[in-house]
Amino acid sequence: MIIIGAILLILGLVTGLGVLWTIGIILLVIGVALWLLGSLGHAVGGRNHYW
Repeated sequence: MIIIGAILLILGLVTGLGVLWTIGIILLVIGVALWLLGSLGHAVGGRNHYW
């Protein structure tokens, strides 16, 4: 999710489409939050780790 968010963020910057920029930021933030929760040992979506 982090990689997809970064790709959409770059595509939004290059093409000038605000929608891609916004979706990229949202996916990037959600991906980082899930990664941090998973690395701290909290169960995310019923799993003990999240990649």
